[in-house]
Amino acid sequence: MPSALQSKLEILADAAKYDASCASSGAPKRDSRNGKGIGSTTGAGICHSYTPDGRCVSLLKILLTNSCIFDCAYCINRRSSNVRRARFTVEEVVMLTLEFYKRNYIEGLFLSSGIIRDADYTMEQLVEVARQLRDVHGFRGYIHLKAIPEASQDLIAQAGRHADRLSINVELPTETGLKRYAPEKRTSTIRSTMAGLKLKIDAVKGERKAPRFSPSGQSTQMIVGADGANDAAILSTSATLYASYGLRRIYYSAFSPIPDSSKALPLAAPPLQREHRLYQADWLMRYYGFEASEIVQGSADGMLDLGIDPKLAWALRNRNRFPVDINRADRELLLRVPGLGARTVDWLIDARRHRTLRMDDIARLTGAVRRARPFIITPDHRPVADSDSALLRARLAPKPVQMSLFG
Repeated sequence: MPSALQSKLEILADAAKYDASCASSGAPKRDSRNGKGIGSTTGAGICHSYTPDGRCVSLLKILLTNSCIFDCAYCINRRSSNVRRARFTVEEVVMLTLEFYKRNYIEGLFLSSGIIRDADYTMEQLVEVARQLRDVHGFRGYIHLKAIPEASQDLIAQAGRHADRLSINVELPTETGLKRYAPEKRTSTIRSTMAGLKLKIDAVKGERKAPRFSPSGQSTQMIVGADGANDAAILSTSATLYASYGLRRIYYSAFSPIPDSSKALPLAAPPLQREHRLYQADWLMRYYGFEASEIVQGSADGMLDLGIDPKLAWALRNRNRFPVDINRADRELLLRVPGLGARTVDWLIDARRHRTLRMDDIARLTGAVRRARPFIITPDHRPVADSDSALLRARLAPKPVQMSLFG
């Protein structure tokens, strides 16, 4: 690889590491074993790998450029940032994607960009990369494009015809935070573009012969810990986004302090455990029927408990709802039992149609029976009714681990 191209790759791959929304779950099956085209995806999407700081890098994950006309305070690529700049041409990104794919380094492309010249020009460049890969080279691997909210709807429609997934970052959880740290961006513009995407995606779902349009849907990313929004505000925004725009995923990215940043930004990053708890809470909203408000209800300062997962925290705050009879309780209530996942609950409901379940049966269905035991009743098990929540928390919380001396 020419040294100039290698240098660009180093700069623009590093600049892309702050974007967490690169998972490919939900990509449709597509392969080239019939001799047509190049590349493939499996039904479960591409494989993932992670850097030591937890970022997914399994795709060729790059920016088209890290130059930007915007000056968002939390962004290392803002126009006032003193970082090395680089820019790929469309042909360079296409060539890198194909060459890396042929060497089995990657299974797809995640492409984002700083805003250069204007939103439409930047979006045109992103679309042209995807178009050349699909139409010129028959690339059938996964493509995730970052959509520019300020770009024209026609360009975003073109992006959706080539990409498996589109994403638009909401940046910060609250409109107040966005106005303060990214005054050149507008919440209304971001939301209206998301709404336009939803309409197009829904329209295609209803027509069997309609041209493909972002078959893996749309996603977004929020920065956590930059603007002071608590977990309650973050989860409330997430609930609104899921309900209003049909998002497939919301990614939570812990704020990373950047060189020469605004004094209004925190000096230290929030604990990564906070990011992890938000993902767990997000999971509860999407698959377990929890409302955002009840996940954080009663918690201090609207923050999730970093010591235990949100489902256990909710169960300890609502001891009056437990224990539940494992042979009689409905699915909605069983989903709220710590230690019982959605798949386990479905197995359990199926199994109890044929026999009365006892504690040994539960132990065979879940590997987390120790966590479930204080919250369930079976014919051979009834937990101590007056078990104190604080004692129970101490018993079920993960054991403390030695902090890294070099972290």
